[in-house]
Amino acid sequence: MRVPHSCFAERLGDYITLTESETAALTRLEERPRDLRRGTILLREHDPMAELFILQRGMAMSYVLLDDGSRQILRFLFPGDMLAVSALVYRDSPETIVAMTDLTVCPFDRTLMAGLLTEHPRLAAVIMVMNQMEKVALTDRLAALGRTSAKVRVAALLLEIRNRIRLTGQAATTDFALPLTQEEIGDATGLTAVHVNRMLRQLEEDGLIARGAGRVSFTDETALLRAANYVNRFDGLDLRWLPPAR
Repeated sequence: MRVPHSCFAERLGDYITLTESETAALTRLEERPRDLRRGTILLREHDPMAELFILQRGMAMSYVLLDDGSRQILRFLFPGDMLAVSALVYRDSPETIVAMTDLTVCPFDRTLMAGLLTEHPRLAAVIMVMNQMEKVALTDRLAALGRTSAKVRVAALLLEIRNRIRLTGQAATTDFALPLTQEEIGDATGLTAVHVNRMLRQLEEDGLIARGAGRVSFTDETALLRAANYVNRFDGLDLRWLPPAR
């Protein structure tokens, strides 16, 4: 069920049918929209934090800097995502979040989450589900960094990006815009930009993808899924345990 006026309500409405009071509670999280330009750092690693954010428009990423100065990208963030969830448990940010495009975020104080837990336990449960999906997807990528080939890592990331775009409601089938540089793909997969370029060309030569004008097409998605050993962690959910709306 798609719900107007609240990007976060739209996302949660993909999993449950929201009541009017639930929709109103989620809409309150987006009452203070803030526009940011591409490249703006929303939150810096080790900075104090007390707010969470809903990403309404655009794309962001979170990353950490390693001891050697290299960057490890943790997540790519899309409309409907909740950002800086770690503010619920830490005073200082464990990650940096930066705008990859011009974007709109809606900050809200973490104390509002206490109200959701008390007044709308079903919403709190769905938010927990979404965070668990993110955790498992990140675990898959972490396992791939040490145990799979460069080709598998790049193929899996392409599939994950397409599936994340689908969650925003965009009709991304086998053709979609890829708003990432090869360096960013490399920082997410533990590869150099040169190696990423080589793997993208190999995927093309294998007849699995096609590229052009900033877009990627899956020319043989079944074979690509097999080559990447990819599991879509945003699909096939069992939510029968969720509590009823209060």
